[in-house]
Amino acid sequence: MAGGSAADLGPTAVVKVFSAGTAGCVADLVTFPLDTAKVRLQVQGESKALPKGQKAAYRGVFGTIITIVRTEGPRNLYNGLLAGLHRQMCFASVRIGLYDTMKQLYAHGAENPGLGTRLLAGSTTGAMAVAFAQPTDVVKVRFQAQVHQPENGSVKRYSSTTEAYRTIARVEGLKGLWKGCLLNIARNAIVNCSELVTYDIIKEQILKNKLMTDNMPCHFTAAFAAGFCTTVVASPVDVVKTRFMNSVPGQYGGAANCALTMLLKEGPSAFYKGFMPSFLRLGSWNIVMFVSYEQIQRAVQGNDPFSLM
Repeated sequence: MAGGSAADLGPTAVVKVFSAGTAGCVADLVTFPLDTAKVRLQVQGESKALPKGQKAAYRGVFGTIITIVRTEGPRNLYNGLLAGLHRQMCFASVRIGLYDTMKQLYAHGAENPGLGTRLLAGSTTGAMAVAFAQPTDVVKVRFQAQVHQPENGSVKRYSSTTEAYRTIARVEGLKGLWKGCLLNIARNAIVNCSELVTYDIIKEQILKNKLMTDNMPCHFTAAFAAGFCTTVVASPVDVVKTRFMNSVPGQYGGAANCALTMLLKEGPSAFYKGFMPSFLRLGSWNIVMFVSYEQIQRAVQGNDPFSLM
């Protein structure tokens, strides 16, 4: 990412890819319960509207977490974690780790790439990452969405991550593992442009105007702003992506049909279902990931990661 010291320009592409994948896994470990709550809130009400007078099973991010712990046990907050870690090693390593490399490629070596160049770089690495990691995202979402309450006759859709990959490939074909791929490419083009470019520009401006030095408070501030911007811009696409990837074959005619069904059955507010958990998750995920990313790069380079705190 942008920065004012030699350390910012030092890491090679390999170091950045490794650091980004590792930082993504760290961030997922910390924020996964929030992501599970977000998914449950997003898929709530997709099968049928709630009868009049019946309360929703999940209400609010912390209410959803408490409900899951009370009815299914705390372990279910981490349903799909293994697939989530698979996803980050494939996904974050490409979309974040290759961002600077792609930015320099499009800038033809220019010292200060413009906004258009940054947006193009973010869109490119986001699309590349989806091409690699889409099967892991499909499995993660389905694990997080499944409710396990044997006493109510509710059983798990998949018993393990490996079984999920095999079942989806057998029942739905390889196409099932890449379900919602085009929608996810659109989502991640938006996410990357709002997340990485926001972080890149805010950090650059903080350092340029000497408001902070290149340390943790600077990374924290830029990451928090990036998380908020990303949530506002990407939530509608994220909800449709979650609904579509979690759907059974034939439920929707496509991503556009999924969005139209949501609009007609639940109204425009459905596109911002789970907004607070999305913000809490993306905000905290961005903070943990970007701070970890910067520190891991320094550690891998042999620098003291806490020397610039």
